[in-house]
Amino acid sequence: MEYRQLGASGLKVPLLSFGTGTFGGVTELFKAWGNTDVQEASRLVDVCLDAGVNLFDTANIYSRGASEEILGQALKGKRDKVLISTKATFRMGDGPNDLGSSRHHLIKSCEDSLRRLGTEYIDIYHLHGFDALTPVEEVLSTLDGLVKSGKVRYIACSNFSGWHLMKSLAVSSEYGWARYVAHQAYYSLIGREFEWELMPLGLDQKVGTLVWSPLGWGRLTGKIRRGQELPEKSRLHKTAEFGPPVDDEYLFKVVDALDVIATETGRSIPQIALNWLMHRPTVASIIIGARNEEQLKQNLAAAEWRLSKDQVALLDQASEQTKIYPYWHQSQFAERNPFPT
Repeated sequence: MEYRQLGASGLKVPLLSFGTGTFGGVTELFKAWGNTDVQEASRLVDVCLDAGVNLFDTANIYSRGASEEILGQALKGKRDKVLISTKATFRMGDGPNDLGSSRHHLIKSCEDSLRRLGTEYIDIYHLHGFDALTPVEEVLSTLDGLVKSGKVRYIACSNFSGWHLMKSLAVSSEYGWARYVAHQAYYSLIGREFEWELMPLGLDQKVGTLVWSPLGWGRLTGKIRRGQELPEKSRLHKTAEFGPPVDDEYLFKVVDALDVIATETGRSIPQIALNWLMHRPTVASIIIGARNEEQLKQNLAAAEWRLSKDQVALLDQASEQTKIYPYWHQSQFAERNPFPT
């Protein structure tokens, strides 16, 4: 397994990491993702560690804490061998302060996550979304306090806009507080908007990218085809409305290109889609999920080879998206304002 430096930090993370949204299956949304119990979770953890994957990603809202609890049990006796990433900000109760990134909610969320995970510290603590009602200074001073207390090693954010992230980095620099070393973001062959602003920002500010949903919210599994009904067991039946919208014809155009490469390489559609992401700028780690051991091993095999330049070009062309303003205008000034490639 290849290990990459996470942003401007000294921390090395594996190119592939394991997402545990399938652990628990307590709520209706997460039940559609999976309902992995402790026994199966322990087996998946072992498969990951055997492959060199030592970063496990979860969040407090995944099955209302059940994912963290199951992950914590699955990691018993192995804490010194792994990195744990979890998140806070989204609603965890019915009260007026049971959400957001206030000092009140972040401290409580961190303490609750530590208890559920059965650990004394969190390696990478993410804000799951941007809280526009809480001053950025309050948010970052709180996170800095968690780092200084030893409860959190590194801080990161997720699903931020470019200005959200840049403002936060500027405030951290102004006060000498802990800085976001990573941005966990949606990025896939059928979701390339990340490249327009967040990727250039990451390059400029040395913020690493942890990619979530690299298979386009389950659309790049190889099971979704032109002229065919959605598979009966697809989680998209219950989760499509919560994920990124994708035009069908655009999706099928990308799948057609993936099929060409699958024939050339003998690799699966998911393996090709993951391999394309591995070599994009700022990408430090790609978070893969799996309902079972077979799926996990298939995804892990994506790191065993590399697409050719011609194959990358074919995928780039098939998945190219029309830029919105001001990015289409900026792309015309490539001599001095180049977009990452």
